[in-house]
Amino acid sequence: MDADNRLIEWENRSEAPLFVASLAFLGAYAVHVLWTSLPSWAHALLLAVIAFTWALFVADYLVRWRISGARFGAGYVRRHLLDTIATLLPLLRPLRVVRLYEVVQRRNDQPRLNLYARVIAYGSMTALLLGFAGSLAVYQQERNAPGATIRTFGDAVWWACSTLTTVGYGDVTPVTAGGRTIAAFLMFLGLALLGAVTGSFSSWLIQTFTREDEKDQFRPPGGRPGA
Repeated sequence: MDADNRLIEWENRSEAPLFVASLAFLGAYAVHVLWTSLPSWAHALLLAVIAFTWALFVADYLVRWRISGARFGAGYVRRHLLDTIATLLPLLRPLRVVRLYEVVQRRNDQPRLNLYARVIAYGSMTALLLGFAGSLAVYQQERNAPGATIRTFGDAVWWACSTLTTVGYGDVTPVTAGGRTIAAFLMFLGLALLGAVTGSFSSWLIQTFTREDEKDQFRPPGGRPGA
């Protein structure tokens, strides 16, 4: 069995369990950040879940590298950039849902959604995930910082929404180095997502109107085509 077939077989077996693990990571991290009043043993359990699921993601990355047979280096990282980012920043691991969709789609002959619907749906889901993950991360960094304007999770959600939509009101801004790093990351991804979703929607509109124009060209005056 060649490397490509072995990789497909590994994905078929691992993507669904790893996606569940990514949701467990996100949930455990959210509870750990938001419910600070929990007893210490509960936080220790949450941290253990976070560490265990992260270890699964690292193991999956290494297995994929071994199956590929490629030398590990900058070239491999570049070719598998999304996998690398999702391993280093496991809060973004659910973004790999597109891989899960591919695994499910291999068992079906036709896609359930057309290309434009898939891009818009994935872009919308990504924006929601990034907003939630970014809010959690920046809230954890900022809530106890001197001079911080992001004091509550609500402040963090408002800041993430204005950042992802590239509005940037400036009423709440991160003051810590970690918070500003997260902000720069969200700004970049917000621009990319906005461009992808807007471009796909515009392309869909153009295609729809083009089909309507073509129908009008072949429609006899005062009647239906072929009348």
